[in-house]
Amino acid sequence: MSYSPDGQYQPPYRPEGQNPPPRPPYGQQQGRPQPTPQGGRQQPPYGRPPQGGQPYGGGPGYGGPQQGRPQQGGRPPYGQDQYGQDQYGYDAPTQVQPRFEQQQYEQQRYEQQQYDQYEPPYGEEPPRRKSRAKKWIIAGVSVLALAGIGAGVMAYFDIPPFTDKGEAVSFGKPGGGQTAGKQAPNSKALMPTNPTAQFKNASTLPDGTHVAVTELDGKKSGFKGKVWVWAPKEYNDPKFAKSGFPVMIALPGGAGYPINYWMGTDLKLQASISKWYSEGKSKPFLLAMPVLNPENHDQDPKDPQSGTYWDGSDIPGQPKMDTWLTEDVPGLMKENFRTVKSRDGWAFMGSSTGGFASLKAVLKYPDKFKAAIASGPDIVPDSPLWKGHDKEKNENNPNLLSKALIEKKGAPDVYLAFQVGDSESNKDTLPNVQKYIATYGNKGPIHTSLRVIPGGKHNAATYVPNMGEGPIEFISKVMEGPVE
Repeated sequence: MSYSPDGQYQPPYRPEGQNPPPRPPYGQQQGRPQPTPQGGRQQPPYGRPPQGGQPYGGGPGYGGPQQGRPQQGGRPPYGQDQYGQDQYGYDAPTQVQPRFEQQQYEQQRYEQQQYDQYEPPYGEEPPRRKSRAKKWIIAGVSVLALAGIGAGVMAYFDIPPFTDKGEAVSFGKPGGGQTAGKQAPNSKALMPTNPTAQFKNASTLPDGTHVAVTELDGKKSGFKGKVWVWAPKEYNDPKFAKSGFPVMIALPGGAGYPINYWMGTDLKLQASISKWYSEGKSKPFLLAMPVLNPENHDQDPKDPQSGTYWDGSDIPGQPKMDTWLTEDVPGLMKENFRTVKSRDGWAFMGSSTGGFASLKAVLKYPDKFKAAIASGPDIVPDSPLWKGHDKEKNENNPNLLSKALIEKKGAPDVYLAFQVGDSESNKDTLPNVQKYIATYGNKGPIHTSLRVIPGGKHNAATYVPNMGEGPIEFISKVMEGPVE
């Protein structure tokens, strides 16, 4: 309904010829005699014979029986069906009604006629019954939409055939057809020694490379856990078919179980290594990404510093996570990939507690590993599981290990690249790293570098982009690979 500014009703606009007929002025409604035009004859009311007859449905005096029509058993009055209704479904009078009721009935019939003749405003169409074809189209679109949603859900939850996750992955023929027995005595490359691990695809990168996962039953540690692996596209390049590739063991922070967050493509570690290699900043590293801890530590949501962790160490009475990380995981890579024989092709990287484990592994086993990138690391072991085991704790302390390495004659050189944000959640992280470098850095066989990340926080998303600004170059300059 429309109103004018002063509140008076305004009929809706309709193009000429589409407005319903106006109602007769008050006093000229159907059923009432019309004023007799001057010099003319009186017009009969609506629904009455034009001349001299009686009103339909009534006799003389508008109350007696209709002339010439039986009142019972015969034809119903005009406008009525046999059930007492007219053609519009309104109750028609079954006998002559008083004038007021007759007028009311006639008014209802008039309004129904106007409704039936009404045409909608210009530009509007009356509702139409949906065609069968349109119904089929709507049904088809609905089915396709549901199928698309279902496929997305199934892909998200790794349900075949909507994803290639879980499919077997082969990282090329071992040695490009070359076996270890055919290697030259002076070869720097180590061909796969026992390529039997079953790798399943965890994700596929845009360049076609795969992050794959396997369950490793550590023979030396006795621990069984998942390891994710990735090889750059160069690994399957025919020109590198006989080359050994450097390996980087990437360790996460936090719980480090049941996943290693470096395996996720959202952090872009794999894509970044490919990019840095193309820019001449990095080696084309193979990545090994094992779980860091043997189980998920009990975390108090109200205390982010709470929880149990193993410091990447062989704590007495606990799973041997040091042996797992430094012997079983490298063994997996040597068995299934073309690697570098010497320590010059082996490195660690990690953040937070993974940074600590990386730093400690290189300082403790410099004859096996040459370099580490430690992002936002702890500098001393602080797991609550060390309680009562001070001797073993000291054997895994980077400060004490560094001192011993400097004092050891003929110790191999190690390269430690630190990066720390200046907005770390633990305000002691940067000062502790700076103190370590001031005490042990660039002394004897220990070579260090430090990148302070402006605005950097304690998270992997901060650390990955900044690795390409110095740390990855620092260690790549001193490592080897690909080599034959």
